[in-house]
Amino acid sequence: MPEKERFDAAGRRVLLVCVAGGFTTLIDQSVLNTSIPALRGTLHAQPAHLQWIVAGYSLAFGLALIPGGRLGDVKGRKWFFVIGLALFTLVSLVSATATDPTVLIAARLLQGAGAGLVNSQMIGTLQDVFDGQLRARALGMYAVTGSLAFALGPPIGGLVLAAAGPELGWRITFLLNVPFGLATLALAVRHLPRPRPAARHADLDLLGLLLVGALTLALMLPFVRPPGLAGRLAFAAAVLALLGALIGWQRRYARTGGHPLIHPALTRSAPYALGTAIAMAQFGFSLAASLVLTMFLQDGLGLSPMGAALVSLPSALAMATASGLAWRVVQRLGRRTVTVGMTGSALAMLLSGIVAQWAPAVVLPWLLALLQLLGGASVGLMGSTNQAYVLRHAPAEAAGVSGAILQMAQRIAAAVAVSALSGVYLRETAGGGGHRSAYLTAGLVCAAVAGLAVLASVFAGRVSGRDRTPEKPDETVTVSPGRTSVR
Repeated sequence: MPEKERFDAAGRRVLLVCVAGGFTTLIDQSVLNTSIPALRGTLHAQPAHLQWIVAGYSLAFGLALIPGGRLGDVKGRKWFFVIGLALFTLVSLVSATATDPTVLIAARLLQGAGAGLVNSQMIGTLQDVFDGQLRARALGMYAVTGSLAFALGPPIGGLVLAAAGPELGWRITFLLNVPFGLATLALAVRHLPRPRPAARHADLDLLGLLLVGALTLALMLPFVRPPGLAGRLAFAAAVLALLGALIGWQRRYARTGGHPLIHPALTRSAPYALGTAIAMAQFGFSLAASLVLTMFLQDGLGLSPMGAALVSLPSALAMATASGLAWRVVQRLGRRTVTVGMTGSALAMLLSGIVAQWAPAVVLPWLLALLQLLGGASVGLMGSTNQAYVLRHAPAEAAGVSGAILQMAQRIAAAVAVSALSGVYLRETAGGGGHRSAYLTAGLVCAAVAGLAVLASVFAGRVSGRDRTPEKPDETVTVSPGRTSVR
């Protein structure tokens, strides 16, 4: 076995800045989920407001990734990192002091754009600074940081709300971003490498960005503001038209020598496309299910924010533990690790809805906590594993943008899933269906999407097997905290 490479002092400082920036921007949304019921009461927010407050962040985050990465290639990454983090930190103050839901929606969109700009620079910086094994380990640490931020958010939010009360507590959850953001800004200015532009001219595919944004809005709006039958048909037609326009434009843009938003080589790689679809299903509906669970526990069962956070805590612990053991499972199961994890996630979502409908109230929080344990372990097992396999199958000519495309797809999925699932839940409770039946419906929707992802994972494994040739021997994907490598 080759000797394990070690980061030098300069590399450790760069890695510290990137991990700190990732944690600060990625924990924001998971902390906010716990605060949604308190925020709704203080601002008198309507269901549509809540959906945009949560989903708008993911939407703006995803749409900022690709142009942010391209700008970093052209002008250098350091100052775009600083600008994005400064915007995120400043707007956190606006969010914390908002007195109107529309102001908070606008602030969340700006926060998401700043976070997307930051994270696109981090991916590029890690690829610029590190090579080989060190690059794989650095990207693995970044992936695990995102998982831990997602898992630790609800307990942190619950503690803040328990200590400060609902009206002040949700504002403090936004203020938490400020000291972390300022500290990371100071580290970034001092330790990030000087700008080293790698491209001669900008090629942002602005029309591609506009088409992707319009397509995402056409997917989201029917869930935020449900239309009648004629409206649904109109939105469906708009989605098909925009999708056709996007595909046609991407092909034309590539033929003219430009660099399209979605590289044609990525769409031609079936394992990459299927793995990205699996990641979208897992990330989008995990985030949406966490939000709906929080609303159900606080509004439906009357638990305090701290009580709701304790129900979610087993998911965080299981996710961290499973992430640490995933590499051992990969050694035994290989690509099937993703299928096993996605199957566990589907079962956890399905059983959560069933027990919420029929279990006695006195034992229901305990049963949901147990199922959170299963769900968290499943996500920890397959999250970074699937990422490693997706990037393994990215064509060489698109290696530089494959990670950004994957993140963008996940964030758009999160925006659509949060809008859809929270809309389903809020409409059913407003219509007199009751919190239990609404949560059952949400659980069935999540389980159905996860089930489709399981089928996609099985098919991806078969396609990956057909892709292997004698000239390209099988590769081993290793995933562990701080290590994601392909050999």
